[in-house]
Amino acid sequence: MAKVVITLRIMPESPEVNLEDLEKEAKQIIEGYCSPDKTEFKVSIDPIAFGLKALVIIFVMDEKKGATDPLEEKIRNVPGVESAEITDVRRAIG
Repeated sequence: MAKVVITLRIMPESPEVNLEDLEKEAKQIIEGYCSPDKTEFKVSIDPIAFGLKALVIIFVMDEKKGATDPLEEKIRNVPGVESAEITDVRRAIG
């Protein structure tokens, strides 16, 4: 099976939500979907409007793990999260 590169966008409930804490919790959940031998993340914070910022996490997942819907649902249930959605899925080359 191939590896896929997933882009996950997490919107906090308000500008007051601590994005560092949110990032830590999200990474712990995401690690369950990544290869156990190697987990790498690229994290960025995108300004939205009026001080609100989105947390964007890019990671590699094994394609045999299946759909990402359960992952999105787990992230949505984290306190302080308004929404979470997979915005991009691409097969890794190499």
